[in-house]
Amino acid sequence: MRNICSVFTEDKKMRTLNPENLKTVEDYICDFIDRNGIPPTMDEISAGTGFPKTTVHRYVSALKCGGALDADGHRSIVLKKTNNKTVRVPVLGAVACGLPKFAEENIEEYVRLPSSIFGDGDFYILRAEGDSMKDAGIDSGDLVLIKHVTSAEPGNIVVALVGDEATLKRFYPEPRFKRIRLHPENRDFDDIYVDSCEIQGVAVKVLKDLA
Repeated sequence: MRNICSVFTEDKKMRTLNPENLKTVEDYICDFIDRNGIPPTMDEISAGTGFPKTTVHRYVSALKCGGALDADGHRSIVLKKTNNKTVRVPVLGAVACGLPKFAEENIEEYVRLPSSIFGDGDFYILRAEGDSMKDAGIDSGDLVLIKHVTSAEPGNIVVALVGDEATLKRFYPEPRFKRIRLHPENRDFDDIYVDSCEIQGVAVKVLKDLA
């Protein structure tokens, strides 16, 4: 008896698989596992993608043949490409790199980033505005990957919430003076001194276009 790989490579009657639909099924499986911690059933994939169950079976079999996953029975899908593991990250509004400006936390979209490069954790992306952090390599318009934490080490670049305004600055607590210094990486800008602030995350990567 031929195995499933033989069927897909040898059976001339098998209709050509649509690459976009194949990616839709794979992405849905990844998203479902991210959200629920368990793999979806064929019925759930069908409902989530809008594809008939027979179509879902064909695409799951193709992904299995290609080595992307393993599947055998009810709710038994296992992603095999662990080296291609990704994290789902929301892209939020802008944060000022000049004077503090409120960061609108409306999710613009979700993107997937490879864990092998960016690591695991709770991340979000903010769009930088202004040029107060340009000497740290953060220019206006850059996308800054933020790890969502509530504390930071001195010298970390943080998203600091002061009142209802957020800013991206280096974090220097000064307990001797009972204050916090938020330092811009631009000699044309002055330090900001506050009694307290809420840490909303630490910057870990900058995503930018190269000229």
